[in-house]
Amino acid sequence: MMKKGNRYTIIYFSLLLLFALAIYNITFAKQAVSLSLNSFKQLVLVLPPIFIILGLLDVWVPKETMVKFMGKEAGLLGIALAFFLGSAAAGPLYGAFPVAAVLIKKGVPFRNIAIFIGAWSTTKIPMLMFEFSALGMTFTLTRLLVNIPVILVIAFILEKSITPEEEKEIQLKIENKA
Repeated sequence: MMKKGNRYTIIYFSLLLLFALAIYNITFAKQAVSLSLNSFKQLVLVLPPIFIILGLLDVWVPKETMVKFMGKEAGLLGIALAFFLGSAAAGPLYGAFPVAAVLIKKGVPFRNIAIFIGAWSTTKIPMLMFEFSALGMTFTLTRLLVNIPVILVIAFILEKSITPEEEKEIQLKIENKA
């Protein structure tokens, strides 16, 4: 775990590299700064709506409801709901992690969290529509037929590899950060 005194080390190191790059090739450094600013702008536009939705989810949906529909005992319903939530999501993958933290806080098991993140990263509906139009139905369906079982296998391996104590420790860390 990173020490608090070193939390900005990577930023300082990046700025030092950028300065060295500017000395070596100013045009390339300007492109790097432009790309960084564009990425930051995208981040600023995407994250606030995600955090607003998370706040509403946290307040409006009781933990008991989440456990009922996505908890360990939810079975196939929980798996299907995790797939649906991940596939229906909008935004880049880094938006999935705050959502996953709220789901963990609400008692959703790691199996369904892994399925949710896997679905967000590989089965989003807008991405599937683009693939279908640009690459064809055969490619899109083949990729889905490969990705969905892999997501499930990874989720079940993750579930078996994490002890209940580790799961509880992670839940406590998330609850303490909120």
